[in-house]
Amino acid sequence: MEGTNSLLMENAYMTMSARFKAVFFDKKFLTTLFTIALPIMLQNFLSAFVNILDTVMIGKLGTIELAAVGLGNQLFFLLNLILYGIGSGSMVFTAQFWGKKDFKGLQKTFGISMIVAVSFAVLFTVCCATLPKEILALYTKDSAVIETGVQYLRVSAFCFIPFAINFMLMITLRSIEKVKIAVAATLVSLVVNTVLNAVLIFGLFGAPALGVRGAAIATVVARCVELCITFTVTKYRKYPVLGTLKSHFSFDAKFLKVYFLIVLPVLLNESLWSFGITFHHKIFAGINTFSYAAFNITNTISQLTWVIFIGFGNGISVLIGKKIGEKHDSEARQYASKVLLFIPIVAMFIGAALIPISYLVPFIFNVEPIVLSTVKKLFIVLACCYPLKACNMCILIGLVRAGGDTRFGMICDTFIMWLIAIPLAYSVSLYTALPPWVIYMCLFSEEPLKLLLGLWRIKSGKWLHSVTD
Repeated sequence: MEGTNSLLMENAYMTMSARFKAVFFDKKFLTTLFTIALPIMLQNFLSAFVNILDTVMIGKLGTIELAAVGLGNQLFFLLNLILYGIGSGSMVFTAQFWGKKDFKGLQKTFGISMIVAVSFAVLFTVCCATLPKEILALYTKDSAVIETGVQYLRVSAFCFIPFAINFMLMITLRSIEKVKIAVAATLVSLVVNTVLNAVLIFGLFGAPALGVRGAAIATVVARCVELCITFTVTKYRKYPVLGTLKSHFSFDAKFLKVYFLIVLPVLLNESLWSFGITFHHKIFAGINTFSYAAFNITNTISQLTWVIFIGFGNGISVLIGKKIGEKHDSEARQYASKVLLFIPIVAMFIGAALIPISYLVPFIFNVEPIVLSTVKKLFIVLACCYPLKACNMCILIGLVRAGGDTRFGMICDTFIMWLIAIPLAYSVSLYTALPPWVIYMCLFSEEPLKLLLGLWRIKSGKWLHSVTD
């Protein structure tokens, strides 16, 4: 019996070792993935760094200002995720059209996406510019935070439209593997935003010290500059994303039906998921201002590492979508199996790096000791949950969406969040006196079930569809 068990363990080890080598020594797979993913990571890192600079500079003003801008940015976050829903749903088409070299299909998909995205941006701009106090009151009852947040939100709302146009242009460029433009545009935007922040928040070089309003003005200008660069370079280099007005709006009823059957579940998914994330902020804002400040700091810094998995998720989506468009379904499935081993191993190392990063917080943010203590505990929870969270992101966003299986992704990603994680965390925050790190851990309670369902779907093979035939 012992000999049999030993042989089974040895065989299992050899099988796992062979799988590991098949993934981490597959130069074609890794080169293709990193060629797409690395520029996306860098671009998202720079975008996250823009948000971190805002938070750091505002944090120098105090806890009230930090909380106010954090809540004000929740509307930008909501729009961002809705746009991501439109863009990633459209990427199912654009990546497959790119694989088929069907540029007309690519351009009409971009035209529909732009109409939907700008419509949402206009709606958000009007609501935030005219009803900022009422919106912020949904998140907190702290009058000082609301009053300061109104100053920020009224101005920053005007970045929504240029941001929406630029977002859809960038995500379509990703689909055709043109990702370096976004890096350059975001880098310039970062410099513009940083300089204007320093000048307008603190009143350098004789400018008035505008505080949170200065940060909002800097954000609007930086987003407009970013759009101008992306559009100009795309037009100058004649990338197939931009065509004539006729090519962008020559879609028929049949294509619209197929488009919205794929995109609407993604849009609904991202909308409900984004409302869920903002509900996370409501939960922590309802505990006290110190807990919310700690939660906001944790989210802001964790964005720097999460961009790695956003890059992988987008890279996987383009890679798989292109293979499906080229009619290489078996190769797409092989890549999917490699992703399922590659991502969790990378996530374990990235998650472990979060804990030492948390000790840098006192040198960055001017906040109370109780906030710093809470941040360290939240980071430990985040580090432990990172592999699950990263694996789910790459399955549901990278693989399932690329295969056109958007309805399953919506059910798995959103419904479980609203049925398990949010009710549990909200109940614990409302009816117990448990510390913030316990409530934070409740927000990750959805991840194990999502992972099991995602793995089952990939194994079944039902996730892979061609949507451009």
